[in-house]
Amino acid sequence: MPKHPSSSPILRFLYENSLLLIGGLLVLATLIGQFFTGWHDNNSDLQEMGLPQLSLGQYASSGHFLEATFENWESEFLQMGLYVVLTIWLRQRGSSESKKLYEEEEVDKEPDPDKSDAPRPVKRGGWQLALYRRSLSIAFFILFFGAFWLHAKGGAEVYSIEQQHEGKPAITTVEYMSTSRFWFESFQNWQSEFLSIVSLVGLSIFLRQHGSPESKPVDASNGETGK
Repeated sequence: MPKHPSSSPILRFLYENSLLLIGGLLVLATLIGQFFTGWHDNNSDLQEMGLPQLSLGQYASSGHFLEATFENWESEFLQMGLYVVLTIWLRQRGSSESKKLYEEEEVDKEPDPDKSDAPRPVKRGGWQLALYRRSLSIAFFILFFGAFWLHAKGGAEVYSIEQQHEGKPAITTVEYMSTSRFWFESFQNWQSEFLSIVSLVGLSIFLRQHGSPESKPVDASNGETGK
């Protein structure tokens, strides 16, 4: 039975945006947890090396916090960017995460500039439409490369502190990007994100979750492809 919009603007806003709001709160809560536990962990390491400990403000811009945060964000943005692009052309029979095998879908149709509620770039056409029609993947890859660089920048700072403690020279961000440590950190995160794609695509062939748009209907056959 369809839900009716609430008469309260606040309740209606919360209901209509609840997925993004709750997701944002989860990100914020776990980031705060990471920040404080990372602060204690980093200060413990600094104490063992006989180096001055960091205040909360100093830790917020430290290499330890940057590396830990953007090492994970980098892999998330890479996963989503690749997933958006790969699902344009690739199919998986029976998966709710795939487009249908042979039928044309709404997302494949050319945008209609005469549609009354079409976004402004669609109505304007030209380069704005060309950019807008690829804007989701472009945004994810820009975020990926930004996080990739910040991961390297933070990692270089942490690595340099360890090197100097051992009487060795500090290194630059670019130099750190040539180390096996940097690529080990990246690959271990990337493969976990690719595993999540494979798991979601594969498990949705045979398993169901009532009420979730990420699942096929509970009574759908295993061979039914798409939402």
